[in-house]
Amino acid sequence: MRLFKTIMKRLVAGVVITVFSANSAYVFANAGHVTQMHELTLIQTQTLLRQGTLSVAQLRDYYLQRIEQLDDNGPKLNAVVTFNQQLDQQVAALDKKLKNKAPLGTLFGAMVLLKDNIDTTGMPNTAGSWLMREHIPSKDAYLVEKLKAQDAIILGKTNLSEWANFRSTMSSSGWSSLHGQTLNPHDPTRSPCGSSSGSGVAVAADLTLLAVGTETDGSITCPAAVNGIVGIKPTLGLVSRSGIIPIAHSQDTAGPMTRSVADAVIMLEAMMGLDPNDAASIAPLSLSEHLKIDGLKGKRIGVVRNMMGYHPQLDDVFEAQLNVLKEAGAIIVDNANIENKGEWNEDEYSILLAEFKAGLNHYLATSNAPVKNLQEAIKRNQATKERTMPIFGQEIFQSALHAPKLNEQSYLDALSNAKRKAGKEGIDATLVKYKVDLLITPTTAPAWKIDHIDGDHFLGSASGAAAVAGYPHITVPMGAVRGMPVNISFFAKANSEGVLIEAAYGFEQATKARITPFLNGHASE
Repeated sequence: MRLFKTIMKRLVAGVVITVFSANSAYVFANAGHVTQMHELTLIQTQTLLRQGTLSVAQLRDYYLQRIEQLDDNGPKLNAVVTFNQQLDQQVAALDKKLKNKAPLGTLFGAMVLLKDNIDTTGMPNTAGSWLMREHIPSKDAYLVEKLKAQDAIILGKTNLSEWANFRSTMSSSGWSSLHGQTLNPHDPTRSPCGSSSGSGVAVAADLTLLAVGTETDGSITCPAAVNGIVGIKPTLGLVSRSGIIPIAHSQDTAGPMTRSVADAVIMLEAMMGLDPNDAASIAPLSLSEHLKIDGLKGKRIGVVRNMMGYHPQLDDVFEAQLNVLKEAGAIIVDNANIENKGEWNEDEYSILLAEFKAGLNHYLATSNAPVKNLQEAIKRNQATKERTMPIFGQEIFQSALHAPKLNEQSYLDALSNAKRKAGKEGIDATLVKYKVDLLITPTTAPAWKIDHIDGDHFLGSASGAAAVAGYPHITVPMGAVRGMPVNISFFAKANSEGVLIEAAYGFEQATKARITPFLNGHASE
């Protein structure tokens, strides 16, 4: 870890740059104007870089200082677990492009953290498992190639719930045997949710500009919600799954986690692309054009009330948003319930077990991982249980070991049933029945207390239908319950990202509801 003094001063192009303590920000004073670096957006970052007010190296130093002071020390959030050994080279290359006024990608200047289940050269890819600590991939995942092609700077990797929260029924979100427990920046005694916990925490605490998460069912949207940021789970296949340690190919996807809808959309566009090595890969969509301030105007929005009711204060915050939506021109259709809600749950779990065994075995066998299959992982976990299983076991691993093969009828029937029930008979049927463009509901309850005895205290969420169907789901901050952030979910049919972005962006601009974490008893800025 690079160390930085609490107070530093540099003189660059006549601009005084002062670095304060963890609860302050870099401040730029130029021609009487003051610019704070805390919680910069992508556009603000790129403007400062183009103006020469800020260099890429100074931007890197800002985030590394934040990580040292808040992640390694202070509240010790434990979100960032690995730094990119090629970071300085990437920074120097981009600074040179800026100096020479060379063409720049859409993500130039963006520091990006990747969830630690995404292949990246020069860094371990571990899924948080102590067994995988020496696994260094030989090539970048397809989505990482896409990010680099748009001049994003890969800062490092983030902690996650071990094996993407698919090892035990008693797991603690944000805990891994390799890296330990990640903490929620709004209250370090509360869960960051999982499995993209480190990505959510890092963005919320301004340890990075952008982060990548992955989701099978709720692993982008839940940590985004409980940490109070934006998360997009795209339509299955819009972002390549190549080079990501899998759970289930019929539901897995990566997606952006950011502090604003605009940043998430620009990042998602950069991540998309037809990948010949991913059978589900689909053609990219045009998304930035849907960032419309009046995007809610004329939208018919269905309120899914049978995905509510598990937390009364959450429901109260959500209820207040309906007036915001109406005032912005949306037409609210109440009680647009998904009548078969949850009927896919049993089939989903069967699918996950079967696809996890097949997918993980393939990934391990075709990589240079030190563990070559699920059965070996189970045996090695047991042999090193004091290190790998000090607070929960591997019941899901053991169940997956006995799951059917992907050509067996029981699996094929479960897959067909779950996709039909969540998609055609679930979300699609609801949209048609109530003549609505999209559906909304609270994303999930406020963060619960971290509990290493009984595991997660999960009350409910909006993730299931869109996750199983493979449809898009966007979560956006809508307020707080007793100081803890809560989000609203927007979801609809496959490839409807444009409609969802218009609604989500319009809502974000009308509310500006995201709250900044308090760290060490003071606002993090």
